[in-house]
Amino acid sequence: MSSRDRILGRVRRALADVPPDDTPYEQAVPRDYRQQHGERTAARTVELLAENLADYRAVVHRTDAAGLPALIARLLDDRGAASVVVPPGLDEGWLTATEVTRVADRAESTARELDRVDSVVTGCAVAVAETGTIVLDGSPDQGRRRITLVPDHHVCVVRVPGQVVSSVPQALARLDPARPLTWISGPSATSDIELDRVEGVHGPRTLEVVLVAEEADGTPAARTG
Repeated sequence: MSSRDRILGRVRRALADVPPDDTPYEQAVPRDYRQQHGERTAARTVELLAENLADYRAVVHRTDAAGLPALIARLLDDRGAASVVVPPGLDEGWLTATEVTRVADRAESTARELDRVDSVVTGCAVAVAETGTIVLDGSPDQGRRRITLVPDHHVCVVRVPGQVVSSVPQALARLDPARPLTWISGPSATSDIELDRVEGVHGPRTLEVVLVAEEADGTPAARTG
C-alpha cells in the first residue's frame, strides 16, 4: 500500500459518518461539544485572558478610552520608538498624545523598509481567554499581516469585555475563514535549536497588549472624576 492510499484511507474513515448527499458538512455532522470550560462572568473571562497573556510573556496594560492615547505614547516612548506603522483604519485618537513619526501601511512597502520601523500599533478581531491568544483578521484597524510580523515591537489594543471570548470555538464563530487570520499567543518565540528559547524569530520580540475597558453598551469607557 502506498502512502497515498494510506492517506486516502484515513480520509474515508474520517468521513464515514457523513451522509452521501449534498448536505454541508457542518450540518450533516453534529458538533455538540462544549463551547467553553466552565462558566465565567465577563470580568473573570477578561482576568483569565490577562493571566494567560502574561504567562506567554506578553506585557499587559489596562486603561479606559480617555487614558489610551497617553498610555500608547508612554509605551512608544519607553521603547525609544522613533517610528510606528499605522494601519489605515486605526482610530486617529489613539496616537494624538505622541509625536512619533507615523509610517503608513502601504502595499509597496518592502520587508527591509518595515524592518527599519520601531513599532506597530493595531486593534484586534478577537481575543481568546483560555489560550491567551490575540487574533488579527486584516481589518482596517489591523492592516496587512506583515506589519505585525516584521517590526520588533507590537502594541495591540483589545476592547474588553466586548472583544474577549472564553474559547477557540467561540472565537471561530466570530471570524470569517476567508480573511487572513493571524493567531498570536505572546511574542514570537521558538525552542527548535537545543531547546533554547529564542524570541523574535517569526515576529515581534515584544508584544504589549492594552485592555481598554468598555461601557455596558460596548463603547469604550471614558474616565470620570
